[in-house]
Amino acid sequence: MSIRDSNVIIIDTERTVVRAGIGLHDLLKQPTIEIQARVGLRRDASSEASGVAETTIVNNSRPSTSKATTSLPQTLNLKVSVNDYLVGAQLDEALAAGQDIIISWPFADGDVKDYIQAEAIWKHILFAQLQRRRVQNESPVLLTLPAGLARDSYERICQIFFERFNVAGFGILERPMAQLYAGNALSGIVVNIGYEITDITPIYDGFVVHYARQSTNIGVKDCQEYLAYLLRSNQSVMTAVNELAGSDEENIREALLALVDQVWRDNQVKVPSDGETAAVEDEGVTDIAAVVVAGKERAVIESGMKKKATAKASAAEQARAREIEAMDLITVQFREHSVTLGKERHRFCEPLFDPTLLDMIPWRISEDTMKRNLRKEELKPLQDSVGHAVALTEVDQRQYIWQGLLVTGDVTRYVKGIGVALQSRLQPYLASADLLTDVQPRTIRVLSVPEYYAEYRETGNGLAAYLGASIVAKIIFNESGGRNYVSKAEYTSRGPHAIIDMTPALF
Repeated sequence: MSIRDSNVIIIDTERTVVRAGIGLHDLLKQPTIEIQARVGLRRDASSEASGVAETTIVNNSRPSTSKATTSLPQTLNLKVSVNDYLVGAQLDEALAAGQDIIISWPFADGDVKDYIQAEAIWKHILFAQLQRRRVQNESPVLLTLPAGLARDSYERICQIFFERFNVAGFGILERPMAQLYAGNALSGIVVNIGYEITDITPIYDGFVVHYARQSTNIGVKDCQEYLAYLLRSNQSVMTAVNELAGSDEENIREALLALVDQVWRDNQVKVPSDGETAAVEDEGVTDIAAVVVAGKERAVIESGMKKKATAKASAAEQARAREIEAMDLITVQFREHSVTLGKERHRFCEPLFDPTLLDMIPWRISEDTMKRNLRKEELKPLQDSVGHAVALTEVDQRQYIWQGLLVTGDVTRYVKGIGVALQSRLQPYLASADLLTDVQPRTIRVLSVPEYYAEYRETGNGLAAYLGASIVAKIIFNESGGRNYVSKAEYTSRGPHAIIDMTPALF
């Protein structure tokens, strides 16, 4: 490993989370740092800066677990410095202590709304988490950002990293491109399912088709609320929740949402799709070499032990096991209570494909529905938004874009099958009676992170942006001439504008 490889820093910036890591290894590693993309400002600090804060004050008696984007303030009209903001563990501790904290999410709108807040987050990662020294900073940085930022934003960010952080080199990569690179493709459509917003980005031949990008106000938060509503009809769940939360409706809702969050993060949710078939188990000779290459030794061993245990069980035990398997029952431990869940948990992702299901949830009728009515906004199913995005691209591009459907986002780390479920629902958007030519798309191919990235086998597509950025960093920071990043010498000579000429997406 070269010295430069060991010093390279990747920072992946999305709407609600920032991930980072240092060092490029032969086996590309997962990020070592993950923090919420939010900053906090103490009420007394804001009062000293400006007297009145044009934002919302949050006073929590416990750590905030909210990842809300549009529901939280984005900017502060205050004269504060970078050091006034709390980030990461400092912010969590302040919230836990019950302090009056102003919470802001500078990247929540898919842009950089406040550069001081953004700088505070990046500074915390570089110097507090990665232990870099500003005086002798030998680390080049590759930063991923949402697609479609203005050139002025690129220049401003480049200036921050060189003049405030003293980095050795700097490059910017659009997140959807990084995600598609991780899927081993140059053309496709990236569907990034966020907490509240899903971003849909068509890409053709290595460039984002900006005029066709779409965003829809539906995400993981909606899925969680929907499943929490369904679990109210589960007697086992409600018995445990009532013991924990009592009769207070807000406490019951909070407990149900916490249970849902635990269930999907424990890989207990599967997304059914049209035409899905169960894999046939091989009862013959196991291909040991293939198992080792795929990294599935443990799964094969556990499967063999399960079969042996079943064979030794009595007829009654086997019948009970078959009954449980047919009902798809699981028992989970939730706050020291045993809770039994059935097939309803697999309905977690239904709102993505049919947002009208959310209208049956009582507490949303008074919140989200009213807001949408005021904005005259109607939530579109995910398949409609994806189909519309592809339809906006050039006719001769579509057959290549449909060959790279990549569904990503944190939820895909734990919930498998969303891509296949979306693929089956996109078939009606594929054929066109008015376009019976050689460029007529005929199939949709679902992409995923290849299994030969050993460190990412168990993460689904959830870390695709970080992996794709690592691949790009390994190339651009080792190429002769440095044509795709700004070196310190180049910045000294040309200033912030150098990033424009060194970023292929801006050509």
